[in-house]
Amino acid sequence: MPSVILQRGRKKRLEQGHPWIYSNEIEKTEGKPEPGSLVAVLDWRGKFLATGYYNPASQITVRVVSYQPLEAMDVSFFIQRFEQCLKHRRRFVHEDAYRLVYGEADFLPGLIVDRFGDVLVVQLLTLGMDRCRDSIVEALVSILQPAGIYERSDVSVRAMEGLEEVKGPLYGNPPRHVTVTENGLLIQVDIWQGQKTGYFFDQRENRASIEPLMTGWGERSGITLQQLPAEGGGMRTAPVNRKGKEVTFPYWDGATVLECFSHTGSFTLHACKYGAKKVTCLDISEHAIQSARENVRLNGFEDRVEFVVADAFEYLRSQVKGLDERRERSADGGKADTSLPMTAGGGRTWDVVILDPPAFAKTKGAVKGACRGYKDINLHGLKLVNEGGYLVTASCSYHMKPELFLQTIQDAAMDAGKILRLIEWRAAGKDHPQILGVNEGHYLKFAIFEVRTKTY
Repeated sequence: MPSVILQRGRKKRLEQGHPWIYSNEIEKTEGKPEPGSLVAVLDWRGKFLATGYYNPASQITVRVVSYQPLEAMDVSFFIQRFEQCLKHRRRFVHEDAYRLVYGEADFLPGLIVDRFGDVLVVQLLTLGMDRCRDSIVEALVSILQPAGIYERSDVSVRAMEGLEEVKGPLYGNPPRHVTVTENGLLIQVDIWQGQKTGYFFDQRENRASIEPLMTGWGERSGITLQQLPAEGGGMRTAPVNRKGKEVTFPYWDGATVLECFSHTGSFTLHACKYGAKKVTCLDISEHAIQSARENVRLNGFEDRVEFVVADAFEYLRSQVKGLDERRERSADGGKADTSLPMTAGGGRTWDVVILDPPAFAKTKGAVKGACRGYKDINLHGLKLVNEGGYLVTASCSYHMKPELFLQTIQDAAMDAGKILRLIEWRAAGKDHPQILGVNEGHYLKFAIFEVRTKTY
């Protein structure tokens, strides 16, 4: 087998579990390795370190697939690896929809496989994996017997490997839409046109974590549980408003919720499941909102959800501006002419504001601009949270380090005049494991803050 010999003075990331070898770490190659083929990785003394696949056109020249000698990435190799992936998911995820293969974290760099019941979506990101397409499909069919396999390798990162973007069916008859369950909720996924592979499984546990935020708000509206006469005699416990009238709306104790960047409406669905009174579901994409509408319909939540197609930044700014205008009018001692329409939008507030934006920093050089974006979105979101309510905020930008993300939110809180209490701090879910030492896998930051003013 051809080999790659590493420089003597390189950083020993490989020995620490990092599977990438950059071109500037390589001293020389021996045996004329072909692009996409396997090579043995040796240190400067000729000691074997690992086996990986080779692509001289990529800055990441070798990606390690085994720390033992390996002759081929054939069907039997992938069957063995996929069985290990399946074993891990069956232990931690008790539904039939999840990320089955997560690239480097499953010792299969450049390969993503998402499972949607009996339909699989495959993403091949590198030349080495692209060459193994047939073996990957055969192995998946052998283990899972899916009804269909669809490829979503329509991602720009393939250009760095000298590959074109491709998509389409690989096996069987994969439908465009599949319906799966997450935390007991029905979710319809567009695997042909949805973002990435159609759905973001990495927030499964994070979505479930909002459950305690969704109830306990009735008292703020003056609703309390009281004893009332029951039919046929005796007493019963029922919610009663300030006027002494019984409240019959079943979600009287629920929160008002705003979800921005909703995509398929996954946080909206969870909010409704856990008892929210009213949810505003917002995304700039009409396609995304249509997906969210369908998911809300599937779960029977239509009476509690309103949909908004708008840019989240502009929408939040408009609500903050309207809120400021309302405050100015109320502080005017009743002199404001209320017959004149407000110049700004709504001025609404919510008990819980959820911000789950796309990555603002896809490169290291974009971090400065990303900080401005994250600060802006969180600043305006904080201003729209009712006193004692909650901000749920996330970042999927790897280059936005946890400390920087928290500092950015702290800066936003200071400008908004808010004090934040950190209630929850989470990362990606259990079907997105992280190898210690591979920092690129530590991309998702998820936080829940209680929001209070400094007059508390």
